[in-house]
Amino acid sequence: MVRPPPGLSAFEFVVLASLRTAQLTRGCTPRVEGTHKRIVIAQLEVSSGMVARALSSEVVVREPI
Repeated sequence: MVRPPPGLSAFEFVVLASLRTAQLTRGCTPRVEGTHKRIVIAQLEVSSGMVARALSSEVVVREPI
């Protein structure tokens, strides 16, 4: 089970991961390695802080540190 990062509620985590999954489905490049399904990749990205929430419905993908 992938857990949300501190400061992000479970609801926000699910919404953000689903928005990122939609981006991955449209062809965006995954930021994590592995042979996981798109939803798991999105959850891992959100959990590791590679995806940030924005005030609009868009998902902001951060560059790796």
